[in-house]
Amino acid sequence: MRRNEREITDSVEIESFIAGEKIMRVGFNDGGEVYIVPLNYGYTLYGGKYTFYFHGAVAGRKYGLALKKPCVGFEIDGGYELVKAENACGHSARFRSVIGTGVLSIIDGEEERKSALECVMKHVSGRTGLEYDSNVLGRTAVFKLVVKTMSCKAK
Repeated sequence: MRRNEREITDSVEIESFIAGEKIMRVGFNDGGEVYIVPLNYGYTLYGGKYTFYFHGAVAGRKYGLALKKPCVGFEIDGGYELVKAENACGHSARFRSVIGTGVLSIIDGEEERKSALECVMKHVSGRTGLEYDSNVLGRTAVFKLVVKTMSCKAK
């Protein structure tokens, strides 16, 4: 990180930020091109290690890349506020962000898939214990992103 004074290292503050946001972006390497997808997410935190979960179709670019190129980057940002100035180059912003890398996989087992979807539903809607239609589950891919590196900064 170039601006070390902006780095957040307090694990409680980082977790609070991740818990308060709802959208993450996952970036894939697709044959020399970058493909970035915004997603709702859920997560677990065990022993200081994050695992993120999200879902999508059992087809398409995201699904294919997850199978072929599971090393991804991710980003979560929030708290944006413009800091105005008299001239254009004097403007700035306040924000928080988390960026990192990880390994993506597609969850196969039905119970693990439901557990991951419960994480997503709890994070996004605050609800758990919902019913999951087996027909819908059959066409839904559930993704697991195990974090390898992660940093957080704020301005």
